[in-house]
Amino acid sequence: MRVLVIHSHPVEESFNKALFRLVCDSLARAGHEVDACDLYAEGFDPVMSAHDRRVYHDYPENTQLVQPHVDRLLAAEALVFVTPVWNFGFPAMLKGYFDRVWTMGVSFDLTDGKLTPTLRHIQKVASVMTYGGTRMRAFLVGNPPKKIITRVIRAQVKLGAPVRFLAHYDMNNCTEETRSAFMAKVRKEMEAF
Repeated sequence: MRVLVIHSHPVEESFNKALFRLVCDSLARAGHEVDACDLYAEGFDPVMSAHDRRVYHDYPENTQLVQPHVDRLLAAEALVFVTPVWNFGFPAMLKGYFDRVWTMGVSFDLTDGKLTPTLRHIQKVASVMTYGGTRMRAFLVGNPPKKIITRVIRAQVKLGAPVRFLAHYDMNNCTEETRSAFMAKVRKEMEAF
């Protein structure tokens, strides 16, 4: 299976970067074709310009500046997001990726005001996230990143596609043991993906 792994953390020595490498390695060991997309390392521009917004609904003009990323998304059969959660949201880099790449004609069509999802070729989705806050704090604020993965993205891909959400909460107070246990869980999930 062709798996697009989308990562958004700027620090090479971070735990989240180690998770990205682990996800890619585990998927490859399981026999998947891995497209490792490190948004920071690739220099992705997350800023939606005035031009981008003006042509947002004009396919294919709306994809011209991000066509390589569109091609990768359309070629994928599965998606895995590896990202930190900052201030109970995605990093601006990942949010900008969604805003600029997941546009009309790519992730949805809009005809007579009716939205139709168009990523039905995606058969599986998973996410591996790290939170500074606790699970309870994330719950109390509604945990938007979890809802985006398990509700919004789930609604855009193949109907009934399995969606896995893995999160290491309370990174502000983590230990070597909690990080090791989470990495073992991620490795097991990705090898069985």
